[in-house]
Amino acid sequence: MDSVLARVSEATGVPADLLGGFLSVLAASAATGRLPARADMDALRECGALAAERGIPLRVLADACLHAAEITAGGAFGAVRRGMAAYIEGYEEAQRAALRQEEEARRLFVDDLLQGRADAERAEHFGLRLAGAYVVTVARPGTPMAAGDPLAGRIEQALVARFGSHNILVAVRDGLLVCVAPGALTAASGEFTHHVRSALTDWRVGVGRPHKGPGGIVTSYREAVNAIDLGGRLGLRAQVLKAADLLVFPVLLRDRDAIVDLVSTVLGPLTSARGGPEPLLETLEAIFASQGNHTAAARRLGVSTRAITYRLERIRRLTGFSPSDPTQRFTLETAVLGARLLEWPAHPLT
Repeated sequence: MDSVLARVSEATGVPADLLGGFLSVLAASAATGRLPARADMDALRECGALAAERGIPLRVLADACLHAAEITAGGAFGAVRRGMAAYIEGYEEAQRAALRQEEEARRLFVDDLLQGRADAERAEHFGLRLAGAYVVTVARPGTPMAAGDPLAGRIEQALVARFGSHNILVAVRDGLLVCVAPGALTAASGEFTHHVRSALTDWRVGVGRPHKGPGGIVTSYREAVNAIDLGGRLGLRAQVLKAADLLVFPVLLRDRDAIVDLVSTVLGPLTSARGGPEPLLETLEAIFASQGNHTAAARRLGVSTRAITYRLERIRRLTGFSPSDPTQRFTLETAVLGARLLEWPAHPLT
């Protein structure tokens, strides 16, 4: 048997210790005519798993088994089939286990990365070099995504195929689809958004600013998420929101007392208007979005130009501020933005 093992191992490159059990099964089956017992099958499954761990291709392992059968098995091909099945089951189970372990390691890494707990060595394993600057882009679907959603893998493969770089990571976290890409790869965020738009019907994307290091990735991630949140609170129509374009709003929120005082002082009188302040706030938003053009604002709101003119005059009388005056326009626009940030008038100013 040792000579047969040596011949097969030399011919196929499969180590002899992985084939000894198989040859024993063949010999016993040839002598008795019986199929391998359960213990024999379990031993072969273990050999299949060992082959997977050593990186031996399944095709090579199968060829070695068939080569050994040609030499020793004679007509015992029932044993050959069962033996081969056991090898393959063990091999494939080892591969599935390795895949599950890698997926779990990746999930834990993404959690740590977005909380600033990832180290450089682990990051290198997943293709990220934390010394560089990274931009995080976040997509929020209408329905939260489940961890392990295959869309993340498909988008990551598409990005790698286009940019030829493995320095990109796409994953699901807290129901969001997250893309981490080098800051120098400026087109990556747009490409990620393109794939999100193609795959989802209800979505919104936030883009953080580039920052360096593990802490920089966390900062960019929070900026991207906050951009989406601000877009919702401000009633912005754009589906793609960049943190760099919204820097004024965190500044406003840092001094809540001041913004509450501004909204109360400037817009508080609108509560006495018939129908409440909301239609007048919407009118101001439409005017600001249309750069003061009454016709464009009326089109946005689906009302007549005369209605816009009437509402603006009503605002002027109640508040003493007019958007046609440059200084007063700035005060009004800041107050309206503050009202949206505070979710007033739906929520009282406190």
